[in-house]
Amino acid sequence: MTQTLHWYTITPFDVLLFRDAKPFSPGERAWAQGVFPPHGYTILGAILAALDPVAASASMQITGPFLCRDAETLYFPSPLGFTEGSPLVPLPWQERGHPLRYSIYNPQQPSPLVFSGDRPSDDNGDRAKTNRQYRRYLPYSTLLHYLNTHPLTPDDFKCLPGEPEQPWDVEIRPHNKIQAGSRQVETADGYFIEKAVRLRSGWSLAIALNQQLPTPLTLRLGGEGHRALLQRCPALDDPWQAIQTQSAENFTTLAREQGRAIAYLATPGVFEYPQKQPNGKIRATCRAWPWEWKLTHESGPLVSVATGQPTPISGRIRDHHKNPGNSIPAPQVFAAPAGTQYYLNHPAPLHQNTPSPNLAHRRRKLGYTELLWLPHRS
Repeated sequence: MTQTLHWYTITPFDVLLFRDAKPFSPGERAWAQGVFPPHGYTILGAILAALDPVAASASMQITGPFLCRDAETLYFPSPLGFTEGSPLVPLPWQERGHPLRYSIYNPQQPSPLVFSGDRPSDDNGDRAKTNRQYRRYLPYSTLLHYLNTHPLTPDDFKCLPGEPEQPWDVEIRPHNKIQAGSRQVETADGYFIEKAVRLRSGWSLAIALNQQLPTPLTLRLGGEGHRALLQRCPALDDPWQAIQTQSAENFTTLAREQGRAIAYLATPGVFEYPQKQPNGKIRATCRAWPWEWKLTHESGPLVSVATGQPTPISGRIRDHHKNPGNSIPAPQVFAAPAGTQYYLNHPAPLHQNTPSPNLAHRRRKLGYTELLWLPHRS
C-alpha cells in the first residue's frame, strides 16, 4: 500500500550554511567546506525542533530534498551516466565490433563504461565548446521523459543562454576574532573561512513528508540558525506520483521479462555493511553500490556503475550508555552522490525497502537511496 505524501517547499530568507562531515576546528585548518543540498536528517531535525512536542511525530519520514522552481516544477540531479549529454553503457553491453572489446580490466570490479554511440566531438579547439555549460539538475518533465524509455540528448543537458549550471551561488564568508586592544587575530579562535549558499530568485528546496504539518512554519535551518519558510505545495503531489508510478511499472515489467535495467539514484545512497578486518574486528564499510547486488563475476546482476565523488555524512546519536540526555557524533559514513546510475542485467530489489528495524531501512526514512528504474534501450 502506497502511503500518502505531502509536499512542501522550503524558501530561505537569507544564505544557508551547511558544513560537510569532515572534522573541523578553526585552530587546525582554515577552510570549512560546505554541502548543498542539505541532508534529509538536517531538514527533518529543523522541522521537529520547530513543532510542538505534541505535534511532532517520531514516525515522520522524509522524501528528498530536491530543488523546486517557482513552487511548481521539481528538479532532479543530472544522471551521471552521461558525458556532455552523450550516454555511457557498460562495455559488455556493446556490440562486438567495439574498438575496446579486447580491453583488459579487473573482472572483480564494475566493468568500464564506454560511449554507446558517437562520443562528443572535440570541436577542434573551438572556443564555443569551452564556454558550453551543462545542467547539473534536470526538470521533472525531462526525467519523466527519460523514465518513459526515451533517450536523453545533449540538448536536454545544455544550459540556455544566461542559465547557470546550478540554481545557487556560493559566497565565501571569512570569520575571525580580534584580540582586545590590538589588531591580531586571537589564536584560540583563529581565522577560518566557510562557504554560504544563496539560492537564486524563484528557487527553493522541496521535500515530502508522510505527515501533514501546520503551515506556514518558520524553521531555523543550517549553521547560525538562518530562517527559512516551510509551505505546503500541492502542485508537486501529481508530478512525484507520476514519476513513482512510471518507475514502479518499469520495475515490474523488467522483473517479469528479466531485461536489462538502469537504476537512477535520485538522492544520495548509503550502502554500508559490516566487514571482518584482518585483525578480526568488525568494521562497517561503505561502497558506491548495494552489497546485496553481486557483480556478474559472482553470478550477480550488477554490471557497472556510473558515480562520482562520495558524500561524507556524520550525524549524531544518543549516548544511551553514559549520558542518555546527550548526543555524540555518529560514525562517519560515505554516500554515493545523487545522480549515480547502476547497470544491471536484470532488476533486483533492496533490503532497505522492507520495513524492519535495521539501519538501512532507518536511513531510507531519512530520504536516502531513492531509486528510480528504467529499461536499457540499445
